[in-house]
Amino acid sequence: MKKFICTVILSAMLLMCAPCVHAVSLSEISAKASVIIEAQSGKIIAGKNEYERLPMASTTKIMTTLLLIESGGLDEEFKVDNNAIMVEGSSMGLCADDIVTKRTLCYGMMLPSGNDAANETAVLLGGTAEKFADMMNEKAEQLGLSDTNFVTPSGLHDDNHYSTAYDMAKLTREALKNEIFKEICGTSSKKLSFGNPPYERWLVNTNKLLALYDGCIGVKTGFTDEAGRCLISAAEKDGVTLICVTLNAPNDWNDHIRMYDYGFSVTESRSADFDFSGLYVDVVGGDTDRVKVAPAEVPNYTITNGEVPEMSCKVILDKFIYAPVSRGRKAGTVEFYSGDDLIMTTELTTENGCGAVVKEYQPKWYEIIVDWFKRII
Repeated sequence: MKKFICTVILSAMLLMCAPCVHAVSLSEISAKASVIIEAQSGKIIAGKNEYERLPMASTTKIMTTLLLIESGGLDEEFKVDNNAIMVEGSSMGLCADDIVTKRTLCYGMMLPSGNDAANETAVLLGGTAEKFADMMNEKAEQLGLSDTNFVTPSGLHDDNHYSTAYDMAKLTREALKNEIFKEICGTSSKKLSFGNPPYERWLVNTNKLLALYDGCIGVKTGFTDEAGRCLISAAEKDGVTLICVTLNAPNDWNDHIRMYDYGFSVTESRSADFDFSGLYVDVVGGDTDRVKVAPAEVPNYTITNGEVPEMSCKVILDKFIYAPVSRGRKAGTVEFYSGDDLIMTTELTTENGCGAVVKEYQPKWYEIIVDWFKRII
């Protein structure tokens, strides 16, 4: 494979003349800690005590659910651990010997915020809650959540169970890259079948922001006496995705609406401007030596507070392709980056085709001799 790096400073940077908007003051937000980030880049748009370590209640289940999804086998049925599901607080309604699937547990955690589903997940994946906490913290370390420590799978209070608004935004940004997680956390209600024997029942999402704010796509509520009201949400509008986090927020629904109204007022989505006009792939056996290729799709990028990010791309081009070549044939891949973050991978495809050249067969010397003897005989 032929690999090369193509780094482009967007021409829009030269044309951009929009004024810089200063970060909004979140002093009137009810939350003890809050943050708004732009999901593509992870850039902080505005924050308030965003690095302060605080309890985060059931928003913990974002991590628990992500680990369960990543474990695979989501639709295999199994019987719950009867000890694991005996837990205080919110519940998805699991009973002794119930038959469930991992996917059902995911909905049970993300919609009604079932502590029983979270405990079952911990025992299923870790064997014990303590070992599962180790798995959670290992994942947190991988994601760079340096101010986070997990003790419980559900978010029930423990003095050593904490995070920050910024770390939880980073976790949510990673979780939303998983399409299964994104679908589940954005579901307002879901009819599922579980029990012993299984029967159908409805689970309803506690996240009222799905109905209160146009474009909201999730993510998770939380509450304990010690943590107060916690809310993590995400919303999409005009090609921009924002993530908002509030910890200990008496007026969390309105906090998030205000934060989104501000966040979307200072962000803008634009199409990345890369020049692929000189990109070709060699053709073997064709009526032309090469054909032009281009990405099947080019991503958008987000301007925040008037700042244009530096975009780059890495092209991985096939060494050659065989004729005949049709238009739209895959000839490699291209990776698009915003800073160090990979934001999209797409195919390189041919923009034009070519035919194959049929050459007249030239017999080898020994074939000529054999043919000469055949004619004599």
